[in-house]
Amino acid sequence: MRLYYHPLAFNARRAVMTAVELGAPVELIVVDLKNGEQRQPPFLRLNPNHRVPVLQDGEFVLWESHAIMQYLAEITPGQRLYPSQPQPRADVNRWLFWSAYHLSPAVRDLNFERVIKPLLGRGGPDAGIVARADLQVRELVAVLDEHLAQRQWLSGTALTLADLAIAAPLGAGAEAELPLGECAHLRAWLERVQTLDSWRRSAAA
Repeated sequence: MRLYYHPLAFNARRAVMTAVELGAPVELIVVDLKNGEQRQPPFLRLNPNHRVPVLQDGEFVLWESHAIMQYLAEITPGQRLYPSQPQPRADVNRWLFWSAYHLSPAVRDLNFERVIKPLLGRGGPDAGIVARADLQVRELVAVLDEHLAQRQWLSGTALTLADLAIAAPLGAGAEAELPLGECAHLRAWLERVQTLDSWRRSAAA
């Protein structure tokens, strides 16, 4: 299997972390986003949305990071990241959808305005976008912080796909100036995730 990614893309990072945690036999292939490789015909044949990550398993091609995470878990015998029972699985799915529809877009906007635009030489942050996204992130991390007050992991008593999905964008914290300072439970949880080998290897990949 091949997993196309970029080390600065947190959507791709959650997929890489999942592959590492599962011991999945994937070949990591860096897509040169800065020079527009994602918009060239060879990559567009894999993903017409010109986004990473993309998983290629033989003739099967899959994009969308959360779908890739689920697929990798499904094909890994004996895995424990993605529960098989309906209610525990639904709880993990709840956080995956929350990640995709709420947290990741808000963090993406802050990260793009404060980190990616300067790297691309596209000017300074848009104050209006930053203000709106900062407010959204503050509301969302408060939800996480309250949820984690009595829990070590997001869903149940063990690490799941939910933790990997949500930790990946929050890894942009310092550079994107994410407002996490008052969220002690969230920060403690994130520190636990950051001790994982998959976190270190996805950062260095």
